[in-house]
Amino acid sequence: MTTTTPPSSPTAIPRLTSLSHGGGCGCKIAPGVLSDLLSRSALPRQFFPDLLVGTETADDAAVYRINDRQAIVATTDFFMPIVDDPYDFGRIAATNALSDIYAMGGRPLLALAIVGMPINVLPPETIARILEGGESVCRDAGIPLAGGHSIDSVEPIYGLVGIGLVDPARLKRNAGAQAGDVLVLGKPLGVGILSAALKKNLLDDAGYAAMVAATTQLNRPGTDLAELEAVHALTDVTGFGLLGHALELARGAGLTARIDAQALRLLPGVRAFAGQGIVTGASGRNWASYGGQIELAPGVDAATRAVLTDPQTSGGLLVSVAPEAVGPVLDLFTRQGFADAAVIGRVEAGAARVVVD
Repeated sequence: MTTTTPPSSPTAIPRLTSLSHGGGCGCKIAPGVLSDLLSRSALPRQFFPDLLVGTETADDAAVYRINDRQAIVATTDFFMPIVDDPYDFGRIAATNALSDIYAMGGRPLLALAIVGMPINVLPPETIARILEGGESVCRDAGIPLAGGHSIDSVEPIYGLVGIGLVDPARLKRNAGAQAGDVLVLGKPLGVGILSAALKKNLLDDAGYAAMVAATTQLNRPGTDLAELEAVHALTDVTGFGLLGHALELARGAGLTARIDAQALRLLPGVRAFAGQGIVTGASGRNWASYGGQIELAPGVDAATRAVLTDPQTSGGLLVSVAPEAVGPVLDLFTRQGFADAAVIGRVEAGAARVVVD
């Protein structure tokens, strides 16, 4: 697989991952640093009655009500390469960007491309393949890629602005979890760990295929989950890792999220790589940002903690659902091809924190 082979001569096309200091959602500013930056903002808070979702709970997208039955879902997401194949990079970045619309219970309407490329480093054919990868995902989602903006940048950057639609009565936020809810995760974990293995030329073809399959699977179930009243909260797991996004859910509800480490589904090879210390730098930054609000059981080892804090690119939907509707939620995931969707924990009364058993 050419994606794991470094260039052998000065004239060879460089690996995409060699041109970026970080890849995928591992590029995100650490949650603690981001919180500090936002707290320093001098912009006054402005309140608009039709802005249903803003920045209050670090939700996945902004939502603005048009009328009683329609609201616009707006989001943007972009990052640097997580893989070396340009077509796969475009597909992964586009899938990740549209995930935020599904995580609000919305349906995508259209997208705009965000493109930053080192024009004098990458050949036009490589850049074109990145764009083609993104366009292919938009076609799969049934929406047009209607325009965008491009710049000449030092590192390759690609992503989308996503625009969607949701019924305000069916909007799903990350802050609505209720005590007694069950937590369901739609995709297996370990994307960041596999990307770290890829950069070290340790990821085989099967591992690469599994990573790409997971990161290019659109989180379509989110639109249908919005129809279920028993689904109380919804978010997607991305750069802050499972613990970071579960903590956002817990904070939004003022409750405790309890995770069963033994119930987690992992991508192939993730456990072994984590045990060897092959992880991303973002994993450590994540823990440094929010570890003080996480309670780990004595049996949770360093490898498991690395999995829990691993930055997920285009990760799965995290669903907080009433116990009686767990079966229908899992059936919905299964029908749409999410074979690894599983119950991973619950929500209970207590301080806003995450407990890992």
